[in-house]
Amino acid sequence: MADDGMRYELVRGELCVMVPPGAEHGRVAATVAGLLFVHTRETGAGITFAAETGFLLARDPDSVRAPDAAFVASARAEAVGRTEQYWPGGPDFVAEVVSPGDTFADVEAKALDWLAAGTKLVLVVNPTRRTATTYRGPGDVQVHTGDALLDLGDAVPGWQVGLAELFR
Repeated sequence: MADDGMRYELVRGELCVMVPPGAEHGRVAATVAGLLFVHTRETGAGITFAAETGFLLARDPDSVRAPDAAFVASARAEAVGRTEQYWPGGPDFVAEVVSPGDTFADVEAKALDWLAAGTKLVLVVNPTRRTATTYRGPGDVQVHTGDALLDLGDAVPGWQVGLAELFR
């Protein structure tokens, strides 16, 4: 593959160009990742991964996705150990920040791919609407607005964060 300066995800054997997101996306993604990192570092719950980290979700055809932030619990992290390769399987928690060019269908498909790979909880943050949607299963989707407190502890032990905090 030529080095064309673009970023890609591999979805069911097909390369998908990932257009670089804008500044607001980057700011919100950094906030989410930072809050997640601080929590996991303070609690020792597991390890946090930054954007661009590839997770091998499926084989034959292969799917490699890269979330805006991710978490893997300590026991799973210790079982795999440090690796230079793509992380094998889905993380326990994924955060995806919606970009202006994302369609609802694309975002939902990505969330469902994470769940199918064993991710316990996908948090989709929408900076434009100032909402967050939690996906715990295909039939367990909840939209959070206003001053909601997000309880993400089923995927990231002990983690609760106010929705407004994600947009500061």
